[in-house]
Amino acid sequence: MTAMRIILGGLGVRGRYWAEVLTRSPRCEIAAYADPNPAAIERMAEKYGARPSFSSVEEALAQVSDANGLVLANPPIGRQSQIEAAASRGIPMLIEKPLALSLEEAAELTQIAEGYQVPLMVGLNFRYLHSTRAMLKLLAEQTVGQPEFARFTYERWRDGHRPDLNKYPLTMDQPMLWEQSIHHFDLMRYVYASEPVLVQSQTWNPSWSMYQSDANVAALFTFANGMVVNYQGTWQSGWAEPHFEWRTDCSGGVILQKEQFGDLFYAAHKGALVPVELPPHETWITETQGLLEAFVDTVIDHKPIQCSGRDHVMSLAMVAACVISSRERRSVSVASILPQNFG
Repeated sequence: MTAMRIILGGLGVRGRYWAEVLTRSPRCEIAAYADPNPAAIERMAEKYGARPSFSSVEEALAQVSDANGLVLANPPIGRQSQIEAAASRGIPMLIEKPLALSLEEAAELTQIAEGYQVPLMVGLNFRYLHSTRAMLKLLAEQTVGQPEFARFTYERWRDGHRPDLNKYPLTMDQPMLWEQSIHHFDLMRYVYASEPVLVQSQTWNPSWSMYQSDANVAALFTFANGMVVNYQGTWQSGWAEPHFEWRTDCSGGVILQKEQFGDLFYAAHKGALVPVELPPHETWITETQGLLEAFVDTVIDHKPIQCSGRDHVMSLAMVAACVISSRERRSVSVASILPQNFG
């Protein structure tokens, strides 16, 4: 089988992980680099080999005639011309989340790709964690019964000035929601196999926060199947020690994940916690490999697309509903804010 030839756009933090995953893949190869920063291109070429290099994604798409895939790992700003350039050439796209920084723009970008009938997949890599797959299996087999409510806690002191982290979240609106919580909200929809119907939320920024906008989120979600999820997330915890816990209470027991990349357990109603054995995991690589494999399966093997732009808009609607709920101090119906032709 001929390998997919991928243009890699955006060579920052996520771009470097993508270069590693693409280089390891037996079904892909990097056809070109695209980044406005010459130093980023130079660093990439030194580690992964020289490729045709361009200062813009649009330029790369215009000149690399044998490319048949685009991975966008750049910030979610100004992507319309990039998506139009790829879609008009029939180039399938795998784009880092969030697709855009507004629900309306994400819907418009999705419809551009749909208009050309070109696959647009969004990088919700947490769906491909071994822990996520194992949790799906526990729920499908009703190991501890039917899920009814859950608590999802993510507490972190994220140093936005670290050299290995993107800097744009420092000044963006609602950075925790758009950059981090989107992963968690998407996992809720994916694992509980239901769509959100009602959101009550409050966001705020602690006095010591280095972020210009709110870095803390508390939210209560009600899903169509009756699931109720209590969520707390922060990028500016008062303690630098991170804490993650995702607890799902079921009719016959509980499912508990204690670390965002693993440590999965279940327990019967009156039983002890039973650890779930998970395969080895290489942080930011293993789950990204799963995401890439799903993309290649869609493009080459014509399997149904996963994490489509349309699917992603539903997760972004949870983010947008949180913003509105916090600003207006009211519960928000998700259906009421979905763009036309979505939902």
